[in-house]
Amino acid sequence: MHKKIVLAYSGGLDTSIILKWLKETYKCKVVAFSANIGQDEDWDEVEKKAWETGADEVIIRDLRDEFVRDFIYPMMRANAIYEGQYLLGTSIARPLIAREQVRVAEETGADALSHGATGKGNDQVRFELSYMALAPHLKIIAPWRIWDLNSRTRLIQFAESHGIPVPVTRERPYSMDANMLHISYEGGILEDPWQEPPDDMFLWTNSPENAPDKPDYVEIGFEKGDAVSIDGKAVSPMKLLERLNELGALHGIGRVDIVENRFVGMKSRGVYETPGGTILRIAHLNLETITLDREVFHLKEGIITRYAELIYYGMWFSPEREALQALIDKTQERCSGTVRLKLYKGQAYVVGRRSDNSLYNPELATFEEDDVYDQRDAEGFIRLQGLRLRGRMKA
Repeated sequence: MHKKIVLAYSGGLDTSIILKWLKETYKCKVVAFSANIGQDEDWDEVEKKAWETGADEVIIRDLRDEFVRDFIYPMMRANAIYEGQYLLGTSIARPLIAREQVRVAEETGADALSHGATGKGNDQVRFELSYMALAPHLKIIAPWRIWDLNSRTRLIQFAESHGIPVPVTRERPYSMDANMLHISYEGGILEDPWQEPPDDMFLWTNSPENAPDKPDYVEIGFEKGDAVSIDGKAVSPMKLLERLNELGALHGIGRVDIVENRFVGMKSRGVYETPGGTILRIAHLNLETITLDREVFHLKEGIITRYAELIYYGMWFSPEREALQALIDKTQERCSGTVRLKLYKGQAYVVGRRSDNSLYNPELATFEEDDVYDQRDAEGFIRLQGLRLRGRMKA
């Protein structure tokens, strides 16, 4: 049996039930660990509820700075996006939570880790692969895969019989996850991919129809691929993302509605709000268009799909992700400069970019008369490119 278990605890009904179930099932101490990564929570209430539910220790860590600096920013340097639309808001948070959970286990002398992810989702994979990479000696307990509380009715019965408060307000019929980068919605009406999400579902962004009729302009400054300033003012990564979230939410930017392929094998519909992250990715990608060499740019484009898959699949701490990150970070050595964007009615339009490292040469690109490009040279270039194509017709 175990001597102490660290539970990734959110304060919601499910993890409250899990906390009590762990104590009953394993007859050992349970540490309730919560990570503040920007979700809207009353942390005093979360702590109070954990104590009342039977936690032997309660540890809440503010990881917002670390989340943006060490996880979101490296991902943004890669322009990572899963299946062309999903900005990986939940995926990138799990390795951070898992890493801190392992630290808490080491600090408290625990010998096991537990989480509240179900047996159908991606999060169980992300948590457990991170645990295995960081602390393979710790045991993993996944209650949803082993207990008999396999229905909402049984969960509520367990909660009521153990004095765990069950919310009496009308429950939002969605499974939600929130942090500084995004809010996700799954389940309920969204399980029908034909049904449009109701506008009152969205908790963060204005609908584009209700966004201001006047655009905002914002300038984002970058150094070696990382955003460091907004409108000329240097700010921390966390403060910068907070400001972009405010602007993006105001203008209805960052809503996506997708059917994605889960790692566990099924298709799942998800609706996401990622206001600041959407702006940041667009800005960074456009700065790269003037600072990266063509072949480096194309090489980097070719690995984005693989890099994004690794994050989605829970492989943040894998050697292959670290190897790709080293390549990506090498490409960012010249990626410094400023991007100017116009925010309006659900869109972030790039309207300017500049850099001391710019490879854009107006003398070469001009349609007016120039002295640096002899257009006659293009004939030989084209003939060589077409050599193999002409050869096919003779074969």
